[in-house]
Amino acid sequence: MDLNSDFLIVLSIILFFSSLIQGSLGFGFPLIATPLLAMITDMKTAVLYVAIPTLLINIIAIFSEGNFFNAIKKFYPLASFGMIGSAIGTQILIYSSSEFFKILLACTILFYLLIQKFKFEMTWVRDKPKTSLVIFGLSAGIIGGLTNVMAIVLLIYSLELKHTRKDVIQSTNICFLSGKLIQIVIFIFHDSFTQEILTISLSSLIVVVIAMFIGLKIKNKIPQDSYRKIIKVFLFLIAISLIYQTIF
Repeated sequence: MDLNSDFLIVLSIILFFSSLIQGSLGFGFPLIATPLLAMITDMKTAVLYVAIPTLLINIIAIFSEGNFFNAIKKFYPLASFGMIGSAIGTQILIYSSSEFFKILLACTILFYLLIQKFKFEMTWVRDKPKTSLVIFGLSAGIIGGLTNVMAIVLLIYSLELKHTRKDVIQSTNICFLSGKLIQIVIFIFHDSFTQEILTISLSSLIVVVIAMFIGLKIKNKIPQDSYRKIIKVFLFLIAISLIYQTIF
């Protein structure tokens, strides 16, 4: 799709909707925005458009939960390995064909939905905390670098460790923040940001901030169970669409 008025309208709608979800649930922006954008462009371009807005959203989400520096201190080991993994994943994305990564993104979404439905447990995460931290940090970073969907791996990790809602939000967003910073640096180093992508990304921050704060306002007014079910159905349809689009 060309960078015309239709694309800008679709991009704005996607970013607004994804930011609203992020504000309401505490996570979900890249999980929703990236696959939707990947349906109208390639994976690398989708990640580029979402990179800068994701950075801003991570900062807002972390600050909205309070105790910013305590959260950094608590989760920096996980975030450090996430940053290393993100650097690896981003390099692969830059040098490899990105069509395959639509399938990877779809499979990651489906795996997340499967985990949620059957409540699959991995007791070794609690039994071997240091090993699990390295494995989940690196794998979250690599998948995040390739598909921009780091949250799925981190959510599984948090669920296994019985993290509180606040810990889930802060840990995922701190890891995203560190991963996104290194990813943007690598993209800049490789001249991946064109002037058009950079201009549109920066301009879209207005839409993102407005939707994010609306989401934060309504966060406690929406029945979370119903909301999550709707999002899960929506994600399933996106994953199936990505697989169909790539294969056919």
